[in-house]
Amino acid sequence: MGAGREVSVSLDGVRDKNLMQLKKLNTVLFPVRYNDKYYADAIASGEFTKLAYYSDICVGAIACRLEKKEGGAMRVYIMTLGVLAPYRGIGIGSKLLNHVLDMCSKQNMCEIYLHVQTNNEEAIKFYKKFGFEITETIQNYYINIEPRDCYVVTKSFVQSEANK
Repeated sequence: MGAGREVSVSLDGVRDKNLMQLKKLNTVLFPVRYNDKYYADAIASGEFTKLAYYSDICVGAIACRLEKKEGGAMRVYIMTLGVLAPYRGIGIGSKLLNHVLDMCSKQNMCEIYLHVQTNNEEAIKFYKKFGFEITETIQNYYINIEPRDCYVVTKSFVQSEANK
């Protein structure tokens, strides 16, 4: 991270016992409410969904869904990635995303992607740092938030053991 003290951040899996932590974070972080399928997909993804703790306080999370493409290849969809505002800028989001990217490599995923609101320049810049690219624009993707348009942001993986 930066020059200074090492940040004490630990990651933990999401399961029934701590699912409320993810629900509380999502209520604070995102302008939409998530349904039961979101939480079922998050739990089903196993190691691809994590809570981040800073000194034992739950401050962030990444929630993913595993998907099978037509040819049978597996890909990962990042449903949400968020960190509480006071804890941003110290590497927690990067740690969450790096964990999922490592899992993608280990489990031979072909790609990882997400939707980002077109005005969310901070998120677009964040994902581009990790090798993601804008691959599509979808008009009127969002219903209750403005702007309604989103970008599909994607990172593809070479299907072999290659260093990122």
